Amino acid sequence: MKILIAADMEGVTGVVHWDQVTATHPEYPRFRKLMTADVNAAIRGAFDAGAEEIIVTDGHDTGRNILLEELDPRARLNSGTPSPLSMIQGVDEGVDAAMFVGYHARVGTAFAILEHTWSSERVANLWINGRLFGESGLNGSVCGHFGVPVIMVSGDQTVCAEACDFFGAIETSVVKKANGRMSAECLPPAASQQLIYDAARRAVLRLHAGQTPPPFVVPAPITVTVEFVRSEMADKASLLPGARRAQEHKVEYTANDMLTIYNAFRTLLALAL
Repeated sequence: MKILIAADMEGVTGVVHWDQVTATHPEYPRFRKLMTADVNAAIRGAFDAGAEEIIVTDGHDTGRNILLEELDPRARLNSGTPSPLSMIQGVDEGVDAAMFVGYHARVGTAFAILEHTWSSERVANLWINGRLFGESGLNGSVCGHFGVPVIMVSGDQTVCAEACDFFGAIETSVVKKANGRMSAECLPPAASQQLIYDAARRAVLRLHAGQTPPPFVVPAPITVTVEFVRSEMADKASLLPGARRAQEHKVEYTANDMLTIYNAFRTLLALAL
């Protein structure tokens, strides 16, 4: 059994401020270690439940956050950016299930630490087939394109609820209770990482038993709508062949499969810089 652990940083143990996840800030090295430790907890839980192979993908910013020298040696790490599948690189390599560690809620959500969707500077909102999506739903839908279910998520209480709304009754690990965008009641690492270990272990045991929800699949045709923060961003993004300028700051793109939509979304954002 092969598991992908897709890791972000805003939902990691103790993170409540951008300083803690920004590579140029003095606090960043401390939280790199905590991110690595959260991922290691998920790795241990998955292996203890019977996983045979684990790929970890570092999905925060430049993808160079997890400390390779401290990573569980049984796992392999996808590091760096850009990669063909970005935050879920490796999901197309015969993976049986995915776990999301250190995730955050979609942009505009209340009581959610550092909520945003991909880029807080560019994305004001993201819809797919008329439904608001965040990064968990977006990445999970690409997992679904490859027949891979999402079986576990860790982060604050809001992203855990968001993931369950998309994927069903998956295992969750609430490592902090957000009471604002940059304020939360946090568990210490020993406690939060035990929760992550337990959730990962339960998730793989349920997968073995055939008790996990099915892959999350968005029905075709699929339309992605990106609302940009500023109009000039929409001006630039609408230059993508096949894109349509919608009302105000919105740009749309339609395709028949989720992988094409994912690539179009990433391209729209790249053009909007």
